[in-house]
Amino acid sequence: PMCTTALIEKLGRRLRGFRKAEGGQVLMTFALATIPMIGFIGAAIDYSRGNSAKAAIQAAADSTALMLSREAPGLTEEQRNQRANDYFQALFNRPEVTNLSVTPVFTTPQQGNFKLELTATATVPTMFMRVFGQNSMSVDVHSEVLWGIKKLELALALDNTGSMSSSGKMSNLKTAAKTLLTTLKNAAKAEGDVKVAIIPFDTTVRIGTTYKDNEWFDIDSAIDCNGWLPGTGCNASNWKDYWKGCVRDRAHPFDTQDDPPTVADAKTLYPVEDCGSLAVAMPLSTDWTALNSKVDEMSPNGNTNVTIGLVWAWHALTTGLPYAEAAAPAPNLDKVLIILTDGDNTEAWDNINSKKITTSSKIDERTALVCSNIKAANIRIYAVRVINGNATLLRNCATNPTMYYDVDQASELNSVFSAIAQNLANLRIAK
Repeated sequence: PMCTTALIEKLGRRLRGFRKAEGGQVLMTFALATIPMIGFIGAAIDYSRGNSAKAAIQAAADSTALMLSREAPGLTEEQRNQRANDYFQALFNRPEVTNLSVTPVFTTPQQGNFKLELTATATVPTMFMRVFGQNSMSVDVHSEVLWGIKKLELALALDNTGSMSSSGKMSNLKTAAKTLLTTLKNAAKAEGDVKVAIIPFDTTVRIGTTYKDNEWFDIDSAIDCNGWLPGTGCNASNWKDYWKGCVRDRAHPFDTQDDPPTVADAKTLYPVEDCGSLAVAMPLSTDWTALNSKVDEMSPNGNTNVTIGLVWAWHALTTGLPYAEAAAPAPNLDKVLIILTDGDNTEAWDNINSKKITTSSKIDERTALVCSNIKAANIRIYAVRVINGNATLLRNCATNPTMYYDVDQASELNSVFSAIAQNLANLRIAK
């Protein structure tokens, strides 16, 4: 250290001066004068050693606090103490340091926010200062980590159209979706921390028949049952007996909005539609077994309407009808949507004019609009294109370019969903 060097140089100059002097008085004077100077130099050396030990203790304490903060909420006080000491001892290797003590204190200043304070104390033996009666120096350091764990509500809008049966897309999607569910289940520290909805779609979404007695539906669209089950006697008064639970696009502009259905405005009602083998959509849930089973139920069939998949995933993330499982927006809550598709928009419904739309560019306009509306509602969007589909449309749909994935082979889906799941788990660390 510079301080020690300066003292040594000063002592050297003093010695050179005394070299010219003669007589016992001078030598005695010199001997007495060097005692405090040597002590001063020794103190500087000990002080330097103490500072070095303190810096090493501080670095180990900071790393220990960061590592421990990842698991502190789920540990008992005894477990936190043990884990803190284990981490610290693995990081710190200074044999000369004695009486080492590491103490973590975990608190929750407010709901959803956490603080971990870690204090480390130790003793550093002296080499020179013990001549003056000081055998050791005390060292103490403090490290603090503040963070917030956000809750997560995630809706998966998954293409279940016929083209998903090719190139191993559906089987790889199921594997990838289950990987994502496992990662998020492990990221949830308490019940309700993470909720997931699964919305399979083709040109419709199958919400299921449990809702059939509500006044949400456009009954006029069910007259003559649109050719369903010919010869069965299906009509406007008994359509519920034949309906399998599918709905198609609402009248524009409600086909791209989250407005709840109301009988006062027929355009907000959900037109009923016939179903193929489409799996029933699952609103937000923490039942990981049921979520995995829902993934297994998915079966590819039908044409593509990305808009309806997006809008029903949006419905799943809001508090209004038809789904009511979502929580109100809050600072400690993230709402995220993943849209996955493997094809261009091929079929939608113009409910005002009671006809199908089969022009991709017109349906794309609706898809672009619902993407904008969802993002404006402070919901983040990940977009995944599997081999085919409108890349520009999906890239623009994503919240930012890093949240768009262009998958060239279905086998890549697992790594893509793993990356998204890890990002979602990491985003739960708010500070």
